[in-house]
Amino acid sequence: MSPLAILLLGTTLLAGCSTVDRLANVGEQPKLSAIKDPTAATGYKPVSMPMPEPQVAAYAPNSLWRSGSRAFFKDQRAARVGDILTVKVTIGDKAEIDNETKRSRTHSENVGLTGLPADAIQKVIPSNSTTTPAALVGDTSSSASDGKGSVNRSETLATNVATVVTQVLPNGNMVIEGKQEVRVNFEVRELIVAGIIRPEDIAADNTIDSTKIAEARIAYGGRGQITDVQQPRLGNQVMDILLPF
Repeated sequence: MSPLAILLLGTTLLAGCSTVDRLANVGEQPKLSAIKDPTAATGYKPVSMPMPEPQVAAYAPNSLWRSGSRAFFKDQRAARVGDILTVKVTIGDKAEIDNETKRSRTHSENVGLTGLPADAIQKVIPSNSTTTPAALVGDTSSSASDGKGSVNRSETLATNVATVVTQVLPNGNMVIEGKQEVRVNFEVRELIVAGIIRPEDIAADNTIDSTKIAEARIAYGGRGQITDVQQPRLGNQVMDILLPF
């Protein structure tokens, strides 16, 4: 059995398992994911970043005010592991790119001999040959290429999602992660936000803009009947990868 046939057979078996699950849920709404601890997920790794030397907090004697505090009463903004923080996701990207590259090259060479060497070579050249000592070796080549590419992309996303502080780094920065699922009829829309934030960027209402998240990971997609129809069949995806044309 050829490697291609083995690959297609394995893909078919995997697709069969997925097909059985899908057939078992025909007519049923997509199930929402269970609420889980992000740090207990498979493959989770704590974030490690370069950190400055730790600084001892300074307290003024005979004062009720703590250094760095923005309020007399307890600060209600997220500051510890497990605290909730609202992220204002605002994405408005637009890009238009149009490139064209043209290349062409022409090459020609001719090597010949004259004088006594030419006379000697002329004696061994057949009389009916078009080759002459003055043009013993010659080559000509030419190439041309014309490549064009264009990109016209526009993306807009504006929503809010509540995240949970999963880690506090030694310098005070916090790692956040949040997932939101909304089911409408037979389609589940998912929004995932994760990254690193500074406590100073958190607003008084315990919100932060997505543009202030370092190492931001924002994913928006869905699963259900609509998404399933929009995706090519599994066989088409495999053939798109394997076929060279």
